[in-house]
Amino acid sequence: MDEDEDTVMGDSHNLSTLTTNPSFTEVPLPTHPSNHPTPNIAPSSIPQPGPTSLSPGSEQSQPRETIVSTGMAPPERLIKTSDGDSSTAKQLKRDSLVEPDSDWSDDEVMAKAGLPLASLATGLCYDHRMRYHCEVRPQSDVHPEDPRRIYYIYKELCRAGLVDDPESSRPLAPKTLQRIHARNATEEEVTLIHSDAHYAFVRSTTDMPNEVLIQLEKDRDSIYFNNLTFASAILSTGGAIETCLAVAQRQVRNAIAVIRPPGHHAEDDAAMGFCLFNNVCVAARVCQNRLGDACRKIMILDWDVHHGNGIQKAFYDDPNVLYISMHVYQDGRFYPGGPAGDWDQCGSGAGVGKNVNIPWPDQGMGDGDYMFAFQEVVMPIAQEFDPDLVIIAAGFDAAAGDVLGGCFVSPACYAQMTHMLMTLANGKVAVCLEGGYNFKSISKSALAVTKTLMGEPPDRLLSSSPTDSAVAAVRRVRSIQSQYWSRLYPKTSDHPVFENRLHDILRIYQSNQLYESCRLTPLHIYRTAISKSFDKQVLASTNYHERVPLIVIFHDPPEIVGQPHPMTNKLEAHNVWMADAITEYVKWIVGKGYAVIDVNVPKHVSREAAAGQYKGDDEDRPSATEELAGYLWDNYIDANQATEIFLLGVGNAFLGVSNLLMNRENLYKRVSGVVSFVSENALRAVASHTQTWLSKWYRENSLVFVSNSHGLWNDKDRKPLSKRYGQVVRSPKSNLNEMLDEHKEEVYKWISERADREESDEDS
Repeated sequence: MDEDEDTVMGDSHNLSTLTTNPSFTEVPLPTHPSNHPTPNIAPSSIPQPGPTSLSPGSEQSQPRETIVSTGMAPPERLIKTSDGDSSTAKQLKRDSLVEPDSDWSDDEVMAKAGLPLASLATGLCYDHRMRYHCEVRPQSDVHPEDPRRIYYIYKELCRAGLVDDPESSRPLAPKTLQRIHARNATEEEVTLIHSDAHYAFVRSTTDMPNEVLIQLEKDRDSIYFNNLTFASAILSTGGAIETCLAVAQRQVRNAIAVIRPPGHHAEDDAAMGFCLFNNVCVAARVCQNRLGDACRKIMILDWDVHHGNGIQKAFYDDPNVLYISMHVYQDGRFYPGGPAGDWDQCGSGAGVGKNVNIPWPDQGMGDGDYMFAFQEVVMPIAQEFDPDLVIIAAGFDAAAGDVLGGCFVSPACYAQMTHMLMTLANGKVAVCLEGGYNFKSISKSALAVTKTLMGEPPDRLLSSSPTDSAVAAVRRVRSIQSQYWSRLYPKTSDHPVFENRLHDILRIYQSNQLYESCRLTPLHIYRTAISKSFDKQVLASTNYHERVPLIVIFHDPPEIVGQPHPMTNKLEAHNVWMADAITEYVKWIVGKGYAVIDVNVPKHVSREAAAGQYKGDDEDRPSATEELAGYLWDNYIDANQATEIFLLGVGNAFLGVSNLLMNRENLYKRVSGVVSFVSENALRAVASHTQTWLSKWYRENSLVFVSNSHGLWNDKDRKPLSKRYGQVVRSPKSNLNEMLDEHKEEVYKWISERADREESDEDS
């Protein structure tokens, strides 16, 4: 089998079946590079292929195992061995389980004999006719949702010897994949999730002229159509239904459905994001309706890199469907966009707590991040929910190599996640393909998942350490979900009274301490938009307006280190410490007779009383910091007589310094030097299109200490830094307070020398 071949395995026999059936009309397929050879098929319906070989020219070759859903569940026990066949019975009688005092009955022990589940095969649903959904007039760039996606996955499974197909590599696996035949989903099934109008719209594309279909592609949200779109869509949905039913009824041990078009973005009344009908949702609802209490509770795990807005919307208030999605969110900017995929969307009504979003802050997530989310959130919740069936909405666009996803999940990680999910629902796991747009990535990932379903242990992970951003995201999810799930700790407090956030209380303490030791007093900020936020946050020495060197310090709040109670999440005062190295700098400045303005920039801009909820860095913080810096310069710095002005920026608060230099024309001419400490925050450039000499001046008059663990140093091939980043020094320390302590003498000397030089120049 050539690497780049595009022959559809099994087309030969299936085409003969179609063309000899008098009930179907021959119509030409749309021209598309991924549809060769061209079959003849009715535009509104795709006939069911027989249980024949998947290889051209081998019509008499029968697969080892086929399965057609009957809708009847097999007996839940094995037939008890007769008394005449006593070898097994006698052996069991000698077992302690059937002693008179045992809690196990003889019948129960007999039913457990052998390996009834392990002896079942893993199912595979694949039908090449799902490839007939394609663009009417392909552009030079092939659409990401390429019809060949499913073929490359099937081809990979054949190469691994997992499919009993004449084209498969030999030798075959001892127990090959058992075929589950796709069928057309009925209108009654599809409309369990979708509106009648939506079903009618998709069906209407069967008779639309090409010009109308092309215009629909332009008007709709990331979706294309042709005259066979409806036929492929109902076949994809029917394949998902048959796969889930086969697993739920124990006709197979577990199964994978290699289907398209995908479905998890499709909403009740809208096709979007390459999706027409929501395959997983329809399959889940059919299983619930047909199997009753035997399949009442269903868990849907969606590891597609995009949030499954359609699945979430379908089951948002359903207490019997647990939906967990791990996806890139980017504050609602990543497709499908909006707030629906955020961590605080937990369900509504009876379904509250049954919707779990794990939103990654950005692309670039890897194995360690996904495994951490599984171990900390996914599995504890899943085990407590205890589902009757697990459906994986298996998009492989978070896989390494997928350009759309931009993440780095390995096949081994997908296998590890599958392996953990197989411990649920007595192993009833159905995997349904969603996204994934790199042929190699989806093929290797799907193969790893399939091998795991078949009993192969997953490969070991090369890296299992989560990133800081993943840890923060997962802990935030765990925090809000802990109120709905008993296995998640620590619990959030439900105390009804929250008055103040600690950062405001600490600043009052700092204000009192700095007054006692250095006689610093608050500067009033007469600006309605920021006055409340920065009350007592700006302190100044009594000589800030005199003709002496002035050092203006913009810094983040002091670091708080604590050990919360592992069960209640409460922080007890004796287990909390504050690290504040800035105070040493203030004392040195005052001791030298210099003036100081100390600006504490809170990470959260207070607008109302605290609500007892976790808050990240406020999105308004940068603009508030910039506004405050400008206000201070106009009213307390530029208007006074300081001989030299030094600007010191610590952490993210340096934004106030950099924006001040860039946005105020020629302000830098009054500044004698800039010192910056960069730890976890980005290294900021100081440059301006209107101030030609600003970058050169900044390079010559700055001292920028960068954390030893900063990502800047990880790029071994990086070019020398531009002068707009200043005079960069690599610190041996990583923590911000440790850096401040490590370099304080160096900073003192640097400021003193420049201040003395300026004074001597004035005297001369």
